[in-house]
Amino acid sequence: MLNETTDIELQSVLSRYRRGDQSVLIPVLQAVQEELRYLSPNTIQEISRYLGISLSEAYGVASFYSQFRFSRPGDHTVKVCLGTACHVRRGDLIMETFERELGIHDRETTADGKFSLERVACFGCCALAPVVVVDKEIHGRMRSTGVRKLLKKFEAS
Repeated sequence: MLNETTDIELQSVLSRYRRGDQSVLIPVLQAVQEELRYLSPNTIQEISRYLGISLSEAYGVASFYSQFRFSRPGDHTVKVCLGTACHVRRGDLIMETFERELGIHDRETTADGKFSLERVACFGCCALAPVVVVDKEIHGRMRSTGVRKLLKKFEAS
């Protein structure tokens, strides 16, 4: 069961697409996740009904792509690049530092719901390596010694 606010937001997103148009499943999943931040079982059920596809097909497509989340993310999402340039410049150490400071691992959320942590293959800004993105804010030339300071900045908001 969706709460009233979530249902209104979901219906607003779905109304942008033609009911029964199965070809828009991925854009609908993306739009719903953008609006609601993740895909709950109830939202996937509503999407499958709206598009006229089976629930298993909707889950099958959503679970195939790593971009889709099935649990509520933290208030802030920390993404650590571990692509080649970032790896060479110790992105792995930065990831370990975030894991230690937050007490979580890749694709997990802190118990207080404040932060989620994700490892990313590449952001495409290798000249700034190593790179961390918090929400949509890019932090280049990151050092493990700056992790705590960066987290404190976002804890307050």
